[in-house]
Amino acid sequence: MSRNRLTLVGVLFAILILAADQGSKQWILFDLDLPSLGRVDVAPMLSFTMVWNRGVTFGLLTDFGGSAFVLAGVALAIVVALAVWLRRAERALVAAALGAIAGGAIGNVIDRFRWGAVVDFLHFHVGGWSWYVFNVADAAIVCGVVALVLDSVLPHRGSSRSDGPRDRLAGAGEPR
Repeated sequence: MSRNRLTLVGVLFAILILAADQGSKQWILFDLDLPSLGRVDVAPMLSFTMVWNRGVTFGLLTDFGGSAFVLAGVALAIVVALAVWLRRAERALVAAALGAIAGGAIGNVIDRFRWGAVVDFLHFHVGGWSWYVFNVADAAIVCGVVALVLDSVLPHRGSSRSDGPRDRLAGAGEPR
């Protein structure tokens, strides 16, 4: 697949994730009106729970003390770096993963500019165990990172895997 097509794959994934994220938040905030309800049990292990996240993914760095604009600026810088990486992607999985991460990051940046915090509402729990409250953007970011890790450790058909940074470093100093 050509680099232009791979870039298109990444951009399409970013748009899809962004639309799903912003659409779900719109529904949660205005149609369901979760801010008024606080919590809605959807299934025995899933609730919609309203959380205004002022930190980063999964509420990390909530006490950072920085403004929403500082965190948004950092996220936008990361999106620019992901776009550069996307233009160099050589596999569809990498392009899709980078698009998912970028789309999720942009979705959360929109929230920071619009609300001063990120809208989180998905809450999985079993018995006394409870996971962080998160959103579609957070899930896309995590899935994208997992896909990048898997891509980095799995063998690739038709590739000598000599194009990765680890292989370049390992070969440094060896005669060619």
